[in-house]
Amino acid sequence: MAKKTAPLILVIEDDKFLLKALSAKLKSSGFEVGTAMDGEEGLKYLAQNKPDLILLDLIMPKKNGFEFLEEAKASKTLLKCPVVILTNLGQESDIKKGLDLGAKDYLVKTKFSLQQVVEMVNKYLEKK
Repeated sequence: MAKKTAPLILVIEDDKFLLKALSAKLKSSGFEVGTAMDGEEGLKYLAQNKPDLILLDLIMPKKNGFEFLEEAKASKTLLKCPVVILTNLGQESDIKKGLDLGAKDYLVKTKFSLQQVVEMVNKYLEKK
């Protein structure tokens, strides 16, 4: 019988420290983790892998999170993959735009611990 593989989480984040911390926390919680430093890298990653969930920052070089969502949505790559925005942008207009572009949830980094992010990831994967 084939061993069930761990869910794959793609973390798209340009802050190296946070990317490393999130990756370590997710891995220690039993997840496989893919990483990208900007939206462009994220789209390349998606072309070759099918993550179970994406944690997406919005403010990044090259291609920001909104542009990533627009392109991924247009290419139909993400239709089955929940995207959770994890950013420092907390304006109502940003939250609305992110959710309108198809994100399932919107978390402001300063309001959530790494453990709370892991719990939220588990919550979305249970819904799948």
